[in-house]
Amino acid sequence: MKKTAGLFAVIPARNEEDHLEDVIRETMRYVEKVIVVDDASRDRTGEIAEKAGALVLRHIVNLGLGGSLKTGCDAASLLGAKAIVTLDGDGQHDPSEIPKLVKTMKKNNADAVFGERRFNKNMPLMKKVGNHFFHLYSKLFFGIKVKDTQTGFRLFTAEAYKKIRWTSRDYAVASEMLINAENSGVKYVPQEVRTIYHDDYKGTTILDGLKIANKMLRIKFR
Repeated sequence: MKKTAGLFAVIPARNEEDHLEDVIRETMRYVEKVIVVDDASRDRTGEIAEKAGALVLRHIVNLGLGGSLKTGCDAASLLGAKAIVTLDGDGQHDPSEIPKLVKTMKKNNADAVFGERRFNKNMPLMKKVGNHFFHLYSKLFFGIKVKDTQTGFRLFTAEAYKKIRWTSRDYAVASEMLINAENSGVKYVPQEVRTIYHDDYKGTTILDGLKIANKMLRIKFR
């Protein structure tokens, strides 16, 4: 598979030594450069990422998912990326689907493509409930037109990134990115993606969900 010129991948990672190497090596088949943001990991995440060939940026203190994504996307922009794809370092996303996101972007002349996970029997029940809630919540308050508002598998142009750049440091980044896209006129489309749930899957908790909902309300009425 030919690499997409000007496409950089940003992978936020905190204590992801188990799956990260495979994610990086597969991702490198489709992009020009892989940037891994080691968010103050306590394991060999940074070392493994460097050996796999990624550009590694390290946070001395934990800045959360939103902070890590911003660090990586800012770096990609400074290094001349034309487009940025974000995916998790835990192997939940399949890098071989990156060309599918690129194809969808070109076909629809879109500025951004947001992955939508299949809601099948393999998805944890709490994840299904949470995603359904945020779909309705986001549609009602912000007019967001994607069913899965929380996945981290996303593609956007460097110009679109300037418009959707977020302030959230935690999991609320996923919703804020969509809100900013909707409010700034960024043309975005969904694309179904496969999701792999490992036995050590972490994900968001109920408390995280409440924090996300609160953050979205503050954005709505600021």
